[in-house]
Amino acid sequence: MPAAGARRFVALTLALVGLSAACQSKPAAPPVSENTWAVVDGRAITRDDVDKAFRRADQNAQPLGEEEAFAAKLGLLEDLIAQDVFLAKARELKIDVPESELDTAYAEARKNISEEAFQQELAKRYLTAADVREGLRREMLVQKLFAREVSSKVSVTDQEIAAVFEANKSQFNRTEDAYRVAQIVVTPVKDEQVTNRTGSDATTSVEAVNKIRMVMDKLKGGAQFSEVAADFSEDPRTAPRGGDLGFIPVSVVQKYPPPVRDAVLNAKPGLAKAIGDGNGFVIVLVLGKDAAGQKDLSTPGVKEAITQSMKSRREQVLRAAYINSLRNDVVIQNLIAARVVASQGKLPPLGPAAPAAK
Repeated sequence: MPAAGARRFVALTLALVGLSAACQSKPAAPPVSENTWAVVDGRAITRDDVDKAFRRADQNAQPLGEEEAFAAKLGLLEDLIAQDVFLAKARELKIDVPESELDTAYAEARKNISEEAFQQELAKRYLTAADVREGLRREMLVQKLFAREVSSKVSVTDQEIAAVFEANKSQFNRTEDAYRVAQIVVTPVKDEQVTNRTGSDATTSVEAVNKIRMVMDKLKGGAQFSEVAADFSEDPRTAPRGGDLGFIPVSVVQKYPPPVRDAVLNAKPGLAKAIGDGNGFVIVLVLGKDAAGQKDLSTPGVKEAITQSMKSRREQVLRAAYINSLRNDVVIQNLIAARVVASQGKLPPLGPAAPAAK
């Protein structure tokens, strides 16, 4: 498989962290056994569901010890619980993904991958084409849910923008030239706080390399930088506002590590540049350059920058509150976590894992 195709396939399959139970109706009395790791409003999430998602996300990672792998699965279980809650709300609101939209996303994900190579990757990850489409569908449903219930409900008025400008007027009086910079950060460690819209978080060096390639593929394919940053950046401060760092004085830029400094000072308009290695990456995009002097709301970019910053902060607060409210409305039982606590941190006896389905 060509390298670009393999990277695109990795991005595609990592989106599949769904579980079959998430789309089933609520059973009257769900079976609870040692294989049941969590129950969300009567919908069971099993060890097999978690193992399946773990295999998809861990194909290229370095082998983990038993305790490390189990800790990773506990984190993944929380992601699956959250996804189940989101998908249930999307069903309640009758949010849907038309087949035409899904076809377009599926075709984009498969671009530059031959049918033979595609089938080989499916077999390697114990996936079917239907699995891949379903993973994309669920990802798109969650994105639509938050677009409808969060992003569309955040607004700011001209009066609020003017008030913010007046309160911070000195910040718009530049004593030197400045660059407006945006970034996308990818780290090889599990983050305590993930604020991007998809919950994407690389946890190993290999995952970080694959993710940065996927992100660059999206940017080279014409995706808007702010949207990709909001979806995938692992910097909790800038991801919610599309990666925007605001204006940075030249004297500050010159103190950056040489690769970052040069990426900013020598940037070509509209061209994003990836910097780093398996220990961490940053993708830098220069949005513009501003000359020294006092600015006002009529200065190009000033009103837009204030608006975006205010909306991003409000959206971040509303999103967190909305997620909490959704979880408050459901009954969640994390059974495997309770078993770990009861065993004082020792791995509970799990028995053999279910064989991977082909």
